[in-house]
Formats: sequence, C-alpha cells, structure tokens
Amino acid sequence: MCGNNMSLPLLAEAVTVSGTEKETAAVRDHTNTILHGWADAMTAIQLPHVKYICPHAPRIPVTLNMKMTMPSWFDLMGLSPDSPEDEAGIKRAAENIKAIIDHEAKNGIPANRVLLGGFSQGGALSLYTALTCQQQLAGVVALSCWLPLHKSFPQAASASGNRDMPILQCHGEMDPMIPVQFGAMTAEKLKVIVNPQKITFRTYPGLMHSSCPQEMAAVKEFIEKQLPRI
Repeated sequence: MCGNNMSLPLLAEAVTVSGTEKETAAVRDHTNTILHGWADAMTAIQLPHVKYICPHAPRIPVTLNMKMTMPSWFDLMGLSPDSPEDEAGIKRAAENIKAIIDHEAKNGIPANRVLLGGFSQGGALSLYTALTCQQQLAGVVALSCWLPLHKSFPQAASASGNRDMPILQCHGEMDPMIPVQFGAMTAEKLKVIVNPQKITFRTYPGLMHSSCPQEMAAVKEFIEKQLPRI
C-alpha cells in the first residue's frame, strides 16, 4: 500500500490483499476480528485489479458481552431493532473508515472505485458509513447485518452522495444472532433511503450467522459488476 499508513492506525494494522496487476479499485472488508476468516474469503474471490483492505476492529468493552473487552467497531447493547445504540461510537467508527477512503483517493483510487463491505457489525458499519458519506462510492456488500441508527434515516443521508448506490444485502434464514426478519426490515428501510431498484436482498435457507459458497459467489459477481477493470 502506498503512502504513510502510520497516521491511520486502522490501515497500519489492516490485512491487505494486493491485486496482481495495477490496482484501480479497492474493497474495504470490515470485520469484527480476523478470526471470522474474511481476509481468507477475500483472497478466494480476489480480482486482479482490486485491492482488498481488511481493517481490524479495535478492542473495546462491549455491553452485550458483560462489558468484557473484545474486537468491536462500536459498543453493542442489544441485537434487536429497538435496542439502545452507541451513537457516538458508530459515528466515530464511520469517520475512521471515511479517513481510509480519503487516504486511498490521495494514492490513486478515487472514491467511486471504492466498495465497502462487511459481515455482521462490519456490514452494519459499511451501510452507515456509505449512507452518510458525501463522496460517491461504488457500492456496499452487507452480510448478515442491520442499519445502525436506523431511526435517524432518511434524514441522516440528506447530504450523502450515495442515494443511487448499489447495495447487495445477504442473510442466512436460520441466523440466531441477527434474525433474517431484521435483515428484511433493513432492506425495506434502505428502499426509502436509496434508489430501491439498486437494492438486492438475498436469503439463504439453512444458513446461520455465517456465510456459504453461494453467498460468496454472489459477492464476487457483485464486485465484478461494480468494479470492472478499467
């Protein structure tokens, strides 16, 4: 990766899967911890002209985990649509991701060639960051997740450059942590924020809070479409 990453701690500690030819696009995969295996998944669906950046979430006390310290982008008080939310932490995490987008732009990959993506809390952060970002992005991959601070939308997206942004949302139908109904509610909410024709919501029978080869194939197809070689 070009430039001085030490000014951006998330980049300094991120796992980066480089392209095998000139990099003209980037995917940010936000996971709570690299133990989720998403850096390996990114390698499996890598495109030669795309750089995959997998930043680690910081370790913070999490209310839902009895205040034990664990990798988390922001505090979690619950995993239901009506649970209280860590507004300050969500906004701070989103600004950190926007700083990475700015860094990549300064090093030759413009925002409209950047796609945000993640699983669970990482997918939630990807959605919130994109919908509150003034720069136009290439799209979002949101896996097994929800939209944070959903009650603040669509007003929170009033200055967004991504009201016409493609979103791929995928969810396991047997997810015990974030029920598929929560994912469906998120998809309906997204339709009043962005162009509803740009939203794809796919569910996978029997899949729990995880991924599957069919889902990864859909992700690769989406990335290929939104980030074509130039």
